[in-house]
Amino acid sequence: MATTFDPFRDLDRMFGGTLRSPAATAMPMDLYRTGETFVAKIDLPGVDPSSIDVDVEDRTLTIRAERREETDEEVQWLSHERPSGTFARQLTLGYGVAPDRIEAGYDDGVLTLTIPVAEEAKPRKISINHAGGHRTITGEASESRTEAASA
Repeated sequence: MATTFDPFRDLDRMFGGTLRSPAATAMPMDLYRTGETFVAKIDLPGVDPSSIDVDVEDRTLTIRAERREETDEEVQWLSHERPSGTFARQLTLGYGVAPDRIEAGYDDGVLTLTIPVAEEAKPRKISINHAGGHRTITGEASESRTEAASA
């Protein structure tokens, strides 16, 4: 039976959507697999693209972004629900992804990361070599046996 490889499965199972950190609230993320690529879409509305930093170190992908608060001395807040400041979120990458080939794009307040599956983790077909004939091995005077040729 074939199984689908998912390097984020354990992380998802561990948190199960029940643990919401401040970073998860400030940086909500969708994560899915399509073909041979994982895609993370992270909402970062109101963030200056130049403040976004994405790096990978020792299988840990870190996303940092800053949303500056627009303040004026004369502002009197009536409701202040949008978080501001610097936010960071980390993902632990499995060994089945290619961290050196991650690509990032930012459009309409959404950071999109494409994380390709590593070549060694992709399913592959293994060809079977076989001999077309048999060879005969002769033993004692009147005994003979037939053995399939080994590949």
